[in-house]
Amino acid sequence: MILVIALIALAAWATVATIVELRRDGYRRTPTDWSRVAGRDVTQQAESGHGYR
Repeated sequence: MILVIALIALAAWATVATIVELRRDGYRRTPTDWSRVAGRDVTQQAESGHGYR
């Protein structure tokens, strides 16, 4: 019984820790720095729209 309680406590702690880390690690959209992308000119504009290959 103690092992079951310990397992539930560990699972709850892991779930909370995962949610906290996902919120903290910058898991969100960031704009692309086109000056760092290989093969692109700095003056070249990003293309809008969705292109699927």
